Amino acid sequence: MTILGIWDGHDSGAAVVRDERILFSINEERLTRRKLEVAFPEKSIQACLNHLALRPADIRHIGLSTTDFAKTLTRIFPRLKEEYYLIRRRKKDPKGFIRLKKKLKYRLTEFGPTAPYRWIGASIVRARLRKLGFDDFQLHLFDHHQCHAAAAAFCSGFGECIVLTLDGVGDGLSGSVSAFQGGRIVPLSRISSRDSLGIFFEHVTNLLNMRELEDEGKVMALANYAYPVEDAKNPMMDFFTVQGLTLIARHRTLKMYNELEKILWKFPFEQFAFMAQRTLEVKILELVRNALKETGMNKIAFSGGVAANVKVNMRIKDLPGIDECFVFPHMGDGGLALGAAFLVNRNLNGVNAIPLDDLFLGPASTEQEIVETLEKRRLPYRYFEHIEPEVARLIAAGRIVLWFSGRMEVGPRALGGRSILARADSLAIKNRLNLVLKARAWFQPFCPTMLVEDAREFLVDLKGRPDRFMTMGYMVKENMRERIRGVINIDGSCRPQIISEKEHPRFAALLQEVKKIIGSGVILNTSFNVHGDPVVCSPQDALDTLIKTGCDALAIENYLVWNESPKKGEG
Repeated sequence: MTILGIWDGHDSGAAVVRDERILFSINEERLTRRKLEVAFPEKSIQACLNHLALRPADIRHIGLSTTDFAKTLTRIFPRLKEEYYLIRRRKKDPKGFIRLKKKLKYRLTEFGPTAPYRWIGASIVRARLRKLGFDDFQLHLFDHHQCHAAAAAFCSGFGECIVLTLDGVGDGLSGSVSAFQGGRIVPLSRISSRDSLGIFFEHVTNLLNMRELEDEGKVMALANYAYPVEDAKNPMMDFFTVQGLTLIARHRTLKMYNELEKILWKFPFEQFAFMAQRTLEVKILELVRNALKETGMNKIAFSGGVAANVKVNMRIKDLPGIDECFVFPHMGDGGLALGAAFLVNRNLNGVNAIPLDDLFLGPASTEQEIVETLEKRRLPYRYFEHIEPEVARLIAAGRIVLWFSGRMEVGPRALGGRSILARADSLAIKNRLNLVLKARAWFQPFCPTMLVEDAREFLVDLKGRPDRFMTMGYMVKENMRERIRGVINIDGSCRPQIISEKEHPRFAALLQEVKKIIGSGVILNTSFNVHGDPVVCSPQDALDTLIKTGCDALAIENYLVWNESPKKGEG
């Protein structure tokens, strides 16, 4: 049975599962080229069908997430979510009713689902699907946090575990705690939308003049540059109280924003970020400790937008009593299509375990497509039977190389399908990438990809399974920090992708070649895009980015392309 999952909100997308396999998954942004797209995922659905040579008639069951009031309203009036998208991404000037619209958004999202909302939302989505050629199908509706929980639990590989979901808001909730046991997810608590740690951190991001739902990672990074504030003197710490397995917010959503604005008036930006990050860590750890006591379990699976915070994840991983922490790698709303498909599969076929061997679940390009694109752009290129040694030599020589290989990754992290690669030990390269090529904030660190044997040498604690998906922070041993100074935070932490030859043969072969030259299998690995753009999807996207960034070369499958355009920042 082939099952389609769809999500038509923030970072919309589609996924197809069959039996115990994810066959294909993609988010609309990769196809429309608008970061974190909110449109109905027509292109994603079509990409699923095209890749798998399916017709709409081959799909009889479709999963969909979220039927609360705000989502129903945007299904009725798609212009509303487009308007908010333009406001949030700073594509519209802050005038007129923009402030009022943002406030209204937070108030409306607090309302949970009801039977009329579910009926209206489902009717609209069915009509959209019929226009795409779907006819004889059943649409299955699922709760927002159910989908997050299923994605985390079913892909964790755990027989039993605590399941934690935390995000901004969805279906009237901002989080949940469940127990996964005997193939069943048993809810233990539901955290209300008005008690949202996700919206708290959204507000902080917004007040720091960053884009909410997009720049929360910048807040986490900026926090490392602050002079620490003691918990007892942190005015944000009493914004939330942990009661058993739930959270209680001191202020409603809009009042919380106003109180945070008052705090910002008294503190520098970096201290404001530090206090917010510290509050997030303290409250989540308290919640997890309580879950450990109540369930007696020693493993945890985590999903939802808040799970993108790798410092929080590191603190959970290092908690006494936690043996393993798994973070679903497509943790934000972009992963809801997968969660919805998983739940249909469970309900119809009893499947409650999905091996997540890799995240290369998107489209690939044929050699003919690549060569035709190269010929059109008329850049110098050469074919190599084995391209890894050539790319390794360029990286070791201090060059920045774009890497396009196999199927595209799903999710927010570059994992060796669509990556920008460089030496990990050079601050000069890091600065060139951050300030000139990627156009990111100077304080944002880059991440390393490392071979598992090098991870044991560089990292303080490899507790549990090595993280293949860049979801977890690790501390770097003090005596090793200078050797990878281009990929660590100022506090000595990093967010690594840890790989072996078995899991990722081609990328591991590249790292082995780098290791032969410089002595360690560690490289800088960042997403193949310019900041604010989606990760590249096609050969055309790759060549456009090569020219736009002025990077040195592009390795696209077995073809090495040299960039003859002037380097950015070099004249």
